[in-house]
Amino acid sequence: MSTPGGYPGTGAPAPVPVCSRHPERPSYVRCQRCHRPTCPDCQRPAPVGIQCVDCVAAAAASMPRPRSVLGVPLTGDQRPTVTMSIIAACVLAYVGQLISPQVTAHFAFTPYLGWSEPWRAMTAAFLHSPSMPLHLVLNMLFLWQIGPALEHTLGRARYLALYLLSAFGGSVAVVLLANAPTRWLRGAADAAAYQSWVQAVVGASGAVFGLFGALLVINRHFGRSSTALYAVLAINLAFGFIYPGISWQGHLGGLVTGIAVAGSVLALRAPARRPHQWVAIATIFVVLLGSSSSNTSPCQRSTADTLSSLKSYPQACPQGGENYTRVTRLALCDSWRASATSTSSSWRTRSRAGRSRR
Repeated sequence: MSTPGGYPGTGAPAPVPVCSRHPERPSYVRCQRCHRPTCPDCQRPAPVGIQCVDCVAAAAASMPRPRSVLGVPLTGDQRPTVTMSIIAACVLAYVGQLISPQVTAHFAFTPYLGWSEPWRAMTAAFLHSPSMPLHLVLNMLFLWQIGPALEHTLGRARYLALYLLSAFGGSVAVVLLANAPTRWLRGAADAAAYQSWVQAVVGASGAVFGLFGALLVINRHFGRSSTALYAVLAINLAFGFIYPGISWQGHLGGLVTGIAVAGSVLALRAPARRPHQWVAIATIFVVLLGSSSSNTSPCQRSTADTLSSLKSYPQACPQGGENYTRVTRLALCDSWRASATSTSSSWRTRSRAGRSRR
């Protein structure tokens, strides 16, 4: 004899199974792993049957995270956030340059002020020639073409470090390859003779060439074809040597720096050595910083000592940033020369007084 429904022999109805996450919802479907009832909202299809969200989450946590070819963890958000931010910063800076010439005058890079105003070595990479919109357009176009792929491969932090270091490397190359004066600049004739020392430089080209160099190294390491990239790189390098007004020094410096950064990251891509990548990147920065001080002039070192006491700058000339930088350099040199002469005269007076007292 049997008792229909309920518990055998008692006649009491069996309790209705409910979802473990939603007790108010009855469910007769059980998870294939934990065998708990799970409602439709908590059910996840599995290769065999249905699993609950808790079991799916536990299984996902135990699996290794997906990584790029360089071991960078891949997240769900694959948008090129850093690339878009750099483009936005360059566009905003260009608008600022059009509104006020002082933006170019105070943030463009020139070897003469590299020692006393080092931030210019970085800020110049976000400025472009106000009279040549194509300068901005081409740099941003190249950045958008190759930036997202590198950002995905290197990771956002390493990609940003690559971009900034390449920009800095371009500025360092401009300093190293400039014609540094060995005496005081005494007017327009000297400024023309040492034009590379006082010429203002702007543009993201050095940083973009660094991205080109990094992409070449990565493609070569993984056996990918770079024929088209070599052609684009050769054409752009040639323009720097053929056409005046293009800083081939900045292009070359950015390219070499990008190759060095990418090579360091690839050499240390093993999981155990991956934390050392940042040590290598920091070492490259220190080397660039030390190299930038190897090509200096007495006038530049003097300017670094006296700039803090000089509160006023000449206004930008109507001809633009180039004349502004020349006038500023000459004014700083004149200020230091007068100060040095005054100090020397005072020292000689004290020396004679001391001898007379003895």
